[in-house]
Amino acid sequence: MSLPKTASEVPDVARENAVFRKVVRRIVPFLVLCYVVSYLDRVNVGFAKLQMSDDLGFSEAAYGLGAGLFFIGYFLFEVPSNLMLQRIGARTWIARIMISWGLVSASFVFVTNEATFYALRFLLGAAEAGFYPGVILYCTYWFPSHRRARVIALFMSAIPVAGIFGNPLSGWIMDRFQGVSGWQGWQGWQGWQWMFLLEAIPAVLIGVATLFYLDNSVRAAKWLTDEEKAVVERAIAEDAAHQTVHGRVWDAFREPRVWLMCLIYFCFVMGQYALTFWMPTFIESTGIEGNLAIGALSAVPFLAALVTMNLFGRSADKRRERRWHLVVPSLMGAVGFSLAAGWSGSTALSLAALSFAAAGVLTCAPLFWSLPTAFLGGTAAAVGLAAINSVGNLAGFVSPYMIGALKDATGSTSLPMYVLAFSLVVGAAAVLTTDKQVVNR
Repeated sequence: MSLPKTASEVPDVARENAVFRKVVRRIVPFLVLCYVVSYLDRVNVGFAKLQMSDDLGFSEAAYGLGAGLFFIGYFLFEVPSNLMLQRIGARTWIARIMISWGLVSASFVFVTNEATFYALRFLLGAAEAGFYPGVILYCTYWFPSHRRARVIALFMSAIPVAGIFGNPLSGWIMDRFQGVSGWQGWQGWQGWQWMFLLEAIPAVLIGVATLFYLDNSVRAAKWLTDEEKAVVERAIAEDAAHQTVHGRVWDAFREPRVWLMCLIYFCFVMGQYALTFWMPTFIESTGIEGNLAIGALSAVPFLAALVTMNLFGRSADKRRERRWHLVVPSLMGAVGFSLAAGWSGSTALSLAALSFAAAGVLTCAPLFWSLPTAFLGGTAAAVGLAAINSVGNLAGFVSPYMIGALKDATGSTSLPMYVLAFSLVVGAAAVLTTDKQVVNR
């Protein structure tokens, strides 16, 4: 039984909470904005497909391959990018990532065939590599593990937010700008070309703003007093004492738990990118017509996910329990995909099932990162987090290509749904093999 706090301890806890609320208000909303733009530029190809595949004659498998090639570039450059972030500093490197991916994303207006589509998707992955694990690493500089699940859940709210606002926006742009002329003699641009161009501009602008807004460390933060910096640094130091894997680059690769994390994350990402790349197609297959209508309905599952992921994040930190807070949403996702496979003939039932799947699948990602950050520290954290994210995100290549190939072969999305459900069950089982004494902090 724990002893009651003394009177002198209560103000210390209250002051620490106040300091971390200040840190959250300063850092997290900006990171969410960055990730909304990142995710929109990564997955708006799902909306472009509604026009681009017909305009350019892409098969379902060709689209799936192009969508997935993003993650090959992402995989190859993820670890080097995270090491550069640790060496150069988060502010400069995150700005570089955002500006370069914005320029590449805008270049999709020039896609005319499968080869250019494949090349630009690969380059977009290479440009964006390191952003997501870099932000996770950056959060470990500012938040101890018992505060991190809620913070990462807030950060990853960007995924459903991008779906809620980005899907209708993409549909509106494609309808509104269809046939509007570009510049320098380009006549009658397609709606999907305008969508890529207009949605790439914020990445460049926010990338420039990053250079002036983010701080590389707690000590460099002018918006914190010396006393507040000491509170944050003490909490981080106490948390680091529990991490068991530090040191050199290769230490992370020799750690068996890192590879277990790769397997778990791979299973979760299979479901995540099935939703984000194929949601418009899933909705369209139920009989809905019109890009704006498809976009509006596609936002509903992401709204369900936005609420669920933050409720689970708060609960995980409050109870300091990580494993079952991951197992339950992963099984929710499996049930949702299974139901969606059987209800594909009804828009209302299919949308309800996809909402349940999205609420589960998208909740898994932020809660997952409480597992590896519980035992990785130092350079091993920079490398290990990048390695886990890069290997796990290979599912972003496998998932859309698998769905496209099976849809071409069967003419239905039902079989891919069952495959996704099985993947989530495997991920849930793997989570239960982790040591609860290590991860439940």
